[in-house]
Parts: sequence; structure tokens; C-alpha cells
Amino acid sequence: MATLLVKNIGTLQTPVGSYAHKGKEQGENLKLHNAAILAEDGIIKAITSDGQLPCREEEVDSVIDAEGNLLTPGLVEGHTHMIFGGYRQNEIPLKLKGAGYLDILRAGGGIMDTVRKTREATAEELYEKTEGFLDEMMSLGVTTCEAKSGYGIDLETEVKMLEVLKKLNEEHPMDIVSTFMPAHVVEEQWKGREAEFIKLCCEEWMPYVKERDLAEFIDIFTEDSVFNAEESKIYLERARELGYGLKIHADEIEAIGGSVLAGEMKAKSAEHLIVIDDAGMASLAKGGTVAMLLPGTSFYLGATFAPARRMIDEFGVPVAMASDFNPGSCPSLNLQFVMNLGYLKYRMTPEEILTAVTINPAAGINREKTVGTLEVGKQADMVIWNAPNMEMLCYRFGSNLALQTIKKGILV
Repeated sequence: MATLLVKNIGTLQTPVGSYAHKGKEQGENLKLHNAAILAEDGIIKAITSDGQLPCREEEVDSVIDAEGNLLTPGLVEGHTHMIFGGYRQNEIPLKLKGAGYLDILRAGGGIMDTVRKTREATAEELYEKTEGFLDEMMSLGVTTCEAKSGYGIDLETEVKMLEVLKKLNEEHPMDIVSTFMPAHVVEEQWKGREAEFIKLCCEEWMPYVKERDLAEFIDIFTEDSVFNAEESKIYLERARELGYGLKIHADEIEAIGGSVLAGEMKAKSAEHLIVIDDAGMASLAKGGTVAMLLPGTSFYLGATFAPARRMIDEFGVPVAMASDFNPGSCPSLNLQFVMNLGYLKYRMTPEEILTAVTINPAAGINREKTVGTLEVGKQADMVIWNAPNMEMLCYRFGSNLALQTIKKGILV
């Protein structure tokens, strides 16, 4: 039995409860001072405060002195496209001349450029590259993450990507939740035949991936020039029949019904939501769907920011924040910067922000029972920060403030 004691925690701050927090509760965190945590075999066994220790130091295998710093749950990254071939820095000149996301896509660039490079990459190359991203994320305080396929758009490449993610989940300390996203872009051969492509996904590709247990979730890009709401509904209904959890890229550029559909189908999460309208927010609230907001993408694209304050205050939608790390619209995996943007652009409180990068994204990927809060019985996933409180994490930007990341009771 491996045991760990973390002592001298200046402030231990965490949401409480294994469910998505919404409305006023999104801003409610437990704060314990001069605290300590005992973990056994990767699980939290005791939490104390006010200078009390849950055991004697000589009784445990290892002791970490937090030296009066802030300790929070390990961050949960709820939306990435981290497995891909190549990069897209060559698009910078086009963007400087005013080309938008869809302009580049229609010209055969954007996602399609990454698709070509991902098809060319070997599984070994993808493994090594993605492993590096996981190491970097963990150094920034992330202990659980979601990762999507979607840069294959043919079954062979999609399966290659998902198999790499499955192997990484088995071999890397990071817990990885995989999402199958073949409906990420419309390849030239399928333009005007989107319904046929959706049928192919539903009848052949989804069952194939499910039989091999390669993905827990399904996602689709419901957007102008990609897939419409009707096509998305057929796709998601079939995914649900097969036992996948549902996710939807919705309302990133145009509100064409994706967020309304997400709520109607009780999807686990709806992603982006930059231009969501009142009908979409009401539908998400009714369906209990987590709003997975991606402020780094708004920042990088110079786009507007999702109406996070209205989601929390007016509609009671549980708000999560994620990086959307990908080679085109957000080439950053720094969830700490996302936290900064939550304060600066969404005007969220430090407590709301912590909830948005821990328990709410955990709920959006079906991991709320095991991670996302610091409570007895949950995984000992935690971060010691070079900060006295959450206000400092929201205030400082551009520096890595994670001093030590602990995954399942082991310092990584």
C-alpha cells in the first residue's frame, strides 16, 4: 500500500460534490486553511485543517510539504484535438491578409491541411508527438483530459488516432477520455453528399469503433459549411443507440441550431457556443448539458467571447472551460491561460473559474465520480501552486504557476 501525506497547505480550495455545478453553486468552493491530505494507493483517505494531521509523518511512504501554498484539485481539460500531424503556422500570412476560418477551409486549407498530414503520419510519430503534449499539460497542472480524433475523416486514420490515444491512456500518467469525431469537416469528395457521409458514419464507422472500445464519446461539427442540425441529429441519435456519450461543436460561427439540439438530446456537453442565442442557452439548461467554453479560441481568432455570465446568472447552465488545443484555431494547451481569460473576458469569479476547470469539465466527460474535487474516496489528483490563493492564479498570466502536480497520489 503506497501512502502520501501532503502537509502545510496554506489554503485547500475545491468544489464539493460529484455533479456539474450551475448558477450560484458554480461559485461555491470549500476553503480549508493550514490543511493536510492523506492518500493511500492513489485515493484520498483523509483531509484535515487548522494544523491537524491525519496521521504521523513516519507512518507514510512519502511526505510533501506544500510550504503554505494553495492546493486545488488537478485540472480537468475537457476539450482538445491534441493528436494531429504537422502544424499550421503557414496560415499566418493568410490570416494577416484578412482570411477567416471558413475562408481558409473553403480554399482547401485549415482542417484539410491537417487531415493530409495526419494521414501521412505513422502511429509511432503520432504517439511521440502527443506524449509530449501530455507531458506539457501535466506540467501545467492538468491530470485528466479529453482528446478527439477528427483529423482522419477516413476510417483507417481515425482508428489509427484512437488506437494511439488508447495506448497513451494505458502508458501515460494522464487519464485520457477519447472522443470519436469523424464528422469534423466535409472533405471535397463528400461536398453536396453530406447525408451520405453521415449514413456511412452511422452504419459502418461508429459500430466498428464501438466494437473495439476505442472511444467513449461522439462529436460532430454542427456549423455553416459543415454539417447542419438535421444531419447532426441523425448522427447523434445513432451514436446514442450504440452507447456513445454525446458531444456537439455548436454555435462557434453561426447559430444554426446546434446548441438547441444539444439540449434536446441531453448531450453531455456542447462546445464553443461563441454566438449562442437565448433559445440555445435555455435548451442547454433544460437538458442538463455542460457548456464547454473555449476562450482561447476566441482570443486566437479575434472573435467574440461566449456569454458565460448570462449562462451562469440568467439560465443556470453549468459552465466549463477548456483549451480547444488544436493546430489551427488554438495552438495552445495552457489551461492556466484559459483561467486568466475566464476572469478577463468572461468576468467569472475565481471560485467559478476553479469549478469550470475541475468538476464541471469532469462531468462533461463522465469522470465526476472520480476526479474534479478533493474529497475522501476520490483520486488523489491535485496541484500545489506558486500562489497563496485562486485570485493570484487569475491575476498572473504568462507564467507556469504549477509547482507540483500529483496524479493518483504520485508526484509527476
